[in-house]
Amino acid sequence: SWYVNNRPSIGTGKVIPVPDYLDWDLWQGPAPRVPDFKDNFIHYNWHWFWNWGTGEALNNGTHFVDMLRWGLGVDYPTKVDSIGGRYRFQDDWQTPDTQLITFQFGDEASFSWEGRSCNTMPVDGYGVGTAFYGDTGTLFIGGGNEYKIADIKGKTIKEVKSDLKFETGNLLNPSEKLDSFHFRNWFDAIRKGTKLNSGIVDACISTQLVQLGNIAQRVGHSLQIDPGSGRILNDLEANKLWGREYEKGWEIRV
Repeated sequence: SWYVNNRPSIGTGKVIPVPDYLDWDLWQGPAPRVPDFKDNFIHYNWHWFWNWGTGEALNNGTHFVDMLRWGLGVDYPTKVDSIGGRYRFQDDWQTPDTQLITFQFGDEASFSWEGRSCNTMPVDGYGVGTAFYGDTGTLFIGGGNEYKIADIKGKTIKEVKSDLKFETGNLLNPSEKLDSFHFRNWFDAIRKGTKLNSGIVDACISTQLVQLGNIAQRVGHSLQIDPGSGRILNDLEANKLWGREYEKGWEIRV
């Protein structure tokens, strides 16, 4: 799966007074406090700072890793790797703008997610999507409600088009039309007991997988994973990133 975009530089932030409309303490939530407010933090660029965000991997990658898991019927991997970095600009952006995460599920399956925030070259015409490669053909699923099936030589066998697209050029709300369906399902689950289209457990597993990718990226080596629990095996350095430091008063208590 993949996601491509052409995000501009966020520059070097200048310390400015906290805006009147912003509760800076509440906004930071459980994250360790950053005392100085800078003009390039909000409303969107917090994604690219490790103190609050998780980069493009969890900004967009989670959705497509979830689709890959759904299609292949897998949960936790046995091995996770990540390569990449912040290459395009010299600025305050901390997370990768170019990243490739690979997941190995023993001898059964493997898949990858690629994120490019500085190059919009599409994959088979899709700026965002998922591809399942089989021994007789390929299934391409775009970012919206459409798909294409091609034979082993690349000839299109079936194609379903839709106007419900994931528009990577819309930097703030690329899936505006599709989001409404998720909101409706969520409201119906609360009000009517309707089954969630994406269950909480599945969402947690998919999120955890991409978090493992970020951990592999930050420590710079492969992670061996327990396929039963999803925990990192025999790696003190990586396990230091398993949880986060919480701001005093925001700790999770069970």
